Amino acid sequence: MNEITMRLQIDDYIKSALKEDISNEDISTNAVMPDFVAGSVELIAKEEGIIAGLDVFERTFKLLDEQTTVERFVKDGDKVTPGLKLALVKGDIRVLLSGERTALNYLQRMSGIASLANKMVKMLEGTGITLLDTRKTTPNNRIFEKIAVKIGGASNHRYNLSDAVMLKDNHIAAAGGVKEAVKMAREYTSFVHKIEVECENLDMVRDAIEAGADIIMLDNMDHDTMAEAVKIIAGRALTEISGNVTAEKIESIKDLGVDYISSGALTHSAPILDISMKNLKADKQ
Repeated sequence: MNEITMRLQIDDYIKSALKEDISNEDISTNAVMPDFVAGSVELIAKEEGIIAGLDVFERTFKLLDEQTTVERFVKDGDKVTPGLKLALVKGDIRVLLSGERTALNYLQRMSGIASLANKMVKMLEGTGITLLDTRKTTPNNRIFEKIAVKIGGASNHRYNLSDAVMLKDNHIAAAGGVKEAVKMAREYTSFVHKIEVECENLDMVRDAIEAGADIIMLDNMDHDTMAEAVKIIAGRALTEISGNVTAEKIESIKDLGVDYISSGALTHSAPILDISMKNLKADKQ
């Protein structure tokens, strides 16, 4: 993650998280460490997974004190195992203590998402299907979660509502039907925007094809219906499967020959990866 992206898009979110945790002062730290003492603490993995978010982890401490340094022994995307030392954080011990929880919250959450993404991507190897995330993200944490998805080897769907047209059931109902919704979207948006239609049955698939949709999402259909839908589409639009897609469900749908599978579970149901900061030491004087 480059410095410009960090400063323009991420710093404010991290500062907000730090303010949430330190509304006035860190009374525990200030009680036991009233003055500056230089020291270090180790970052250690406690379970197996894919590490993600080291830039965010480091930035959290640097926003408290630019003099903090993080010596990394792994990089984002690496597989880690229990007991592996990931980094050594050095600086004002007060900063190491006060920033610990916020920094770990980001790192654990992002690493958990990357680990699940990596697991599901491996299940799709050899199929030609691209695994996508969704907008089912934690409010104000979307950028972190979508970065983690990419580190895990999956890809991002649209970032937000301004990125692309996706006509879901309620949009279609508001417009009066699939064909009407696609026509109105085509007239309203720039030619650079693709139009995706969420289809719940084969009649909607046929209407979407006739209307010239660029992407057709097969939403919560059973296996046989999705197979028939792929035949109907016959390459005239990109195809995406969505709806309660979990790691357990991947095996049963990866034979359908679609272009994309999107999974909200990547961000809304990924467990954290257990990581700790241990062995804090003051520098020898």
